[in-house]
Amino acid sequence: MSDPFLDFSGISAIYFNGTLTRSPGRSHTDGLIEASAHIMRTNGVDVEVIRTIDEDIATGIYPDMTEHGWSSDAWPAIYERVKAADILVICGPIWLGDNSSMTKKIIERLYGNSGELNDDGQSSYYGTAGGSLITGNEDGLKHCTMNILYSLQHLGCTIPPQADAGWIGEVGPGPSYLDEDSGGPENDFTNKNTTFMTWNLMHLAAMLQRAGGIPAHGNVRPAWEDGARYDFENPEYR
Repeated sequence: MSDPFLDFSGISAIYFNGTLTRSPGRSHTDGLIEASAHIMRTNGVDVEVIRTIDEDIATGIYPDMTEHGWSSDAWPAIYERVKAADILVICGPIWLGDNSSMTKKIIERLYGNSGELNDDGQSSYYGTAGGSLITGNEDGLKHCTMNILYSLQHLGCTIPPQADAGWIGEVGPGPSYLDEDSGGPENDFTNKNTTFMTWNLMHLAAMLQRAGGIPAHGNVRPAWEDGARYDFENPEYR
């Protein structure tokens, strides 16, 4: 008898790759993304990988930057796919100990849509499971991950346990993840964390889908604006 809690059909995921290398150039981050995406695809999840630098995504913090001086902007159409996804994984390389400009661009554009609400009056990102994958050959993996996961939860995504994974080689000049003899694809610590992260994202996404998302009580913006206070009271100012 099949386990209904291992049925992930109907779940979809989007990975954003913040590499600075255009296709068809090799992206080391893409190598780690594919390790995670393979698990999802094997279990029936519909996966899309978007290499940010390949897309005509304008820089800015508004939903459509063509309304703010840009001649074109691919983001509004991409956002519609993000809004429909159950899992959102922000991925990228480390540069100078921090996330790449492409990774930061996606976080900024996600933030630009944070004012949009779902049918219950919550952030449109409610009900989406969020995670992070990072690669590099310099220090900064946990710093990059903290920035991404904080940003995702602030926007309204739900973060499962162990929602990040990554690989860094020897700090300083040296091989990157997919380079010969880097040890990256064979690294047991990275592979364990990548596997656990992937399964936790799938489990949480399925749980949220079965539950119909986050309950709409105590977190509905229009209700707050209409005067609802959901039991809020500051005893210091009674």
